[in-house]
Amino acid sequence: MKILIVGSGGREHAIAWKVSQSPLAEKIYCAPGNAGIAEVAECVDIGAMEFDKLASFAKEKAIDLTIIGMDDPLVGGIVDVFEAQGLRVFGPRKNAAILEGSKAFSKDLMKKYHIPTAAYETFDDPRKAEEYLKTAKFPIVLKADGLALGKGVLICNTLEEALEGVKTIMLDKKFGSAGNHMVIEEFMTGREVSVLSFVDGKTIKTMASAQDHKRAKDGDQGLNTGGMGNFSPTPFYTKEVDDFCRKYIFQPTVDAMAAEGREFKGVIFFGLMLTPEGPKVLEYNARFGDPEAQVVLPRMENDMVEVVEACIDGRLDQIDLKFKEDAAVCVVLASDGYPVSYEKGLPIRGLENFKGKDGYYVFHAGTKFGPEGQVLTNGGRVLGVTALGKDLKEARKNAYEAVDWVDFDNKYYRHDIGKAIDEA
Repeated sequence: MKILIVGSGGREHAIAWKVSQSPLAEKIYCAPGNAGIAEVAECVDIGAMEFDKLASFAKEKAIDLTIIGMDDPLVGGIVDVFEAQGLRVFGPRKNAAILEGSKAFSKDLMKKYHIPTAAYETFDDPRKAEEYLKTAKFPIVLKADGLALGKGVLICNTLEEALEGVKTIMLDKKFGSAGNHMVIEEFMTGREVSVLSFVDGKTIKTMASAQDHKRAKDGDQGLNTGGMGNFSPTPFYTKEVDDFCRKYIFQPTVDAMAAEGREFKGVIFFGLMLTPEGPKVLEYNARFGDPEAQVVLPRMENDMVEVVEACIDGRLDQIDLKFKEDAAVCVVLASDGYPVSYEKGLPIRGLENFKGKDGYYVFHAGTKFGPEGQVLTNGGRVLGVTALGKDLKEARKNAYEAVDWVDFDNKYYRHDIGKAIDEA
């Protein structure tokens, strides 16, 4: 099979790496890709939002399967464009990707179908939002309705902070059009865990659990980012929690989307909060998480292409998803200053140290080739260093050991990824 992957981050590198292991994959392309993806796929200079160009390329190269990695093209309707041209594609259609594309939609869906989540209100008028906040209980959470690169969430401890947050989201438009509408919801306490799942419209098969670290600095301080690292599995996601989520969250979400005429095929990412009252949904994503994919896919034993094909064909019930007993930890290496401002174009040294090292992976998030073929930094999150181990503590030790194998100027990373393991 000829396979096209759309995207350019660490998630897409992990997908491309996993797909490359399938005997079904004869040739892999990635648009636009990055310097790491180029090791397993031919990178094509077409942007992820250039739907017509991508579809034309897929037809020209007789692509058998396209896998959409990123949220923007999914929410923008790339699957609809491909399907209209008779192309086989993995991911939700536009009317299903709204599950991630609009927080107001997803909150209303959960409310209608009694899926556990935080109490909330939605606003499209900043003045009404401000009036509501004057009667609210703090801390409270403000969320830009649309896509905001994982950064459109503000936790406010005081009324002053919340009013400033409304200004930031709805008036200053820090997150662009994502802030045209806003969700204000109660602040939930507990452990935050992630569960990715494959969905074929009716059947859902969950992958191994993971736990993310969103804040930029150690001790969960600093600004929200796209993710500074994570680990899988999380010891806090017990069988009891899994049983509850399967019954009251996972299948009900798939059924709710079908009932709304929005059949979902692809990957649903469940962001969960394990509250004292039980698990509740923090958010949905309509694709693999990043960097969650970088710890979950190295543990997955199945052929990725076979699973994706089953989702498209509606026969996921015939797939037995299996994961290694080994644990995985990913530490994100970022450019100092991320997520605000940072330098690009810095040479990366030591990537060759990962060659031939079983159980150690370096996934490229923001990299490019320089004029002489040298790999350079090209983003805030630059690399995801992932390592396996017989348990989480060993995987964490291995990951931090591997962090020292690679270097670039202004390299920054958190030193406490997976530290919660010690509290389990």
